Amino acid sequence: MIYLIYMSSASRPFSEADLIKLLHKARLNNASLNVTGMLLYKEGNFLQLLEGEKQVVMDLYEFIKTDTGHYGATLLDKAEISERLFGDWSMGFRNLQDQAVQALPGYNQFMNTEFNLDTFANDPHGCLDLFKLFRDNM
Repeated sequence: MIYLIYMSSASRPFSEADLIKLLHKARLNNASLNVTGMLLYKEGNFLQLLEGEKQVVMDLYEFIKTDTGHYGATLLDKAEISERLFGDWSMGFRNLQDQAVQALPGYNQFMNTEFNLDTFANDPHGCLDLFKLFRDNM
């Protein structure tokens, strides 16, 4: 098994309703593929962790890269894992602009900086720490 983390930018602003629709679609698709993970959204940018069987996750990422709802999908981190980090999550989700999310312990540790590719490209393992923060505090 592997996990894969990528970042992309929304093609247009996503409303709460748009994000819920996206999450519903992702959960259905990922459940059928036995893929788990988490999706974070802030200021028009997505950060997603996917985990599952290597070929399934890689094929899903290739498909995601062609989705017109976003652009610039960039692989930030990928590693083999012996067990899932988000085994109970068909697809967790957080809008990082939500006030309740901003009140989580440890939130400012990662989110005081801009949520963009430059922020995470220099510290890809920081992305994994960010996902674990939300997993452990949700």
